[in-house]
Amino acid sequence: MHEDLLRRQAAPLLIVISGPSGVGKDAVLRRMKERGLPFHFVVTATTRDRRPNEIEGKDYVFVSRPDFDRMVERGEMLEHALVYNDQKGIPRQQVVRALASGRDAVLRVDVQGAATIRGLAPEALLIYLLAASEEELERRLRARRTESAEDLALRLQTARQEGERIELFDYAVVNRDLALDGTVDTILAIIHAEHHRSRPRRVRL
Repeated sequence: MHEDLLRRQAAPLLIVISGPSGVGKDAVLRRMKERGLPFHFVVTATTRDRRPNEIEGKDYVFVSRPDFDRMVERGEMLEHALVYNDQKGIPRQQVVRALASGRDAVLRVDVQGAATIRGLAPEALLIYLLAASEEELERRLRARRTESAEDLALRLQTARQEGERIELFDYAVVNRDLALDGTVDTILAIIHAEHHRSRPRRVRL
């Protein structure tokens, strides 16, 4: 009986980290990787241009629009969406291989993508990151200096709309300024607790 319980608790999780643009999803995942955690971090494919200091195959898989369209046609994307005029998608095989090996798979998507994942895999663990305030989120976006004034306004408007869908998620975690490790600690506590559910999440894709 106890061995069966342990096997059920060991079921790998599909962990979705989501939230509005500028909330710090990339920073959170980067700190999780720096800690050497035993997760498979799924690398998102995108058609947008590579930003300074981004590494191909580590931060994103950068592909052309025609190549991205072909991947979609062949069913190679678990989910995909047009995000601020660029295509982004989650390569299906990365997730399937990680779960099959018994490793938790962590992926980063926008709220639209999280809704798609929820439909495909209802047992996925969805975590929503948010800033302490809208003013803080706006300051972070301005500090990136990667958006025009129009793009900035669009991202803030989208963030408000996405915040209205927070009930889609299992947990909401505030990613405060200068508290990145605290945010990661909270996420790890959630994952730890989920691995000890009496009714484990069993993800099927």
